[in-house]
Amino acid sequence: MADLKALANAVIKGDQAEAVRLTQQALDESTAPKQVLDEGLIAGMNVVGIRFKANEVYIPEVLISARAMKMAMEILEPELIAAGVDPIGKALIGTVQGDLHDIGKNLVVMMLKGAGFNVEDAGVDVSPDAFVEKIKSGNVQIVGLSALLTTTMPAMDKTIQMIRESGLSCKVMIGGAPVTQNYADKIGADGYAPDAASAVDVAKGFLN
Repeated sequence: MADLKALANAVIKGDQAEAVRLTQQALDESTAPKQVLDEGLIAGMNVVGIRFKANEVYIPEVLISARAMKMAMEILEPELIAAGVDPIGKALIGTVQGDLHDIGKNLVVMMLKGAGFNVEDAGVDVSPDAFVEKIKSGNVQIVGLSALLTTTMPAMDKTIQMIRESGLSCKVMIGGAPVTQNYADKIGADGYAPDAASAVDVAKGFLN
């Protein structure tokens, strides 16, 4: 019987080779792909998220865990699709216009993937127009806007305005070092996340 606890631990430790080996082994033993995802990869990333929120691990460790999960997902994804397992939601994440920072954004992308979302990474320096186009073409339910500079925060406001003016019904959450709940309220964002692990909670909250 496939050891999905060991797979979760490989993700927690960030052991890419072991995560890949155990994922392949589980599939070879005909374990259901969704079970491998839920009890192995997502279970592991959940622990990492909880530890990250509690300041027990830091961004470098989270990135290493997320990479291990990503490598395992490359094997698992085709099997999930073949088994007809749908992602829990579709999210679009990007850093707003004028801002080139991507560590926080990348972390959110990986944590959301680790929670079972289908995530499109819009990249950095994304204009309000580009966000709207991507939302329209991608059937997106949740949009995440990231900014690390106070000078680029107004681009969040512009992007949200343009999304609303376009009549799109997606939920928008914002985050980044200078961003606060007050600012989120002020510009009409649906949610605010102080860190990547919280972003998963906010995004899941939107689905209920």
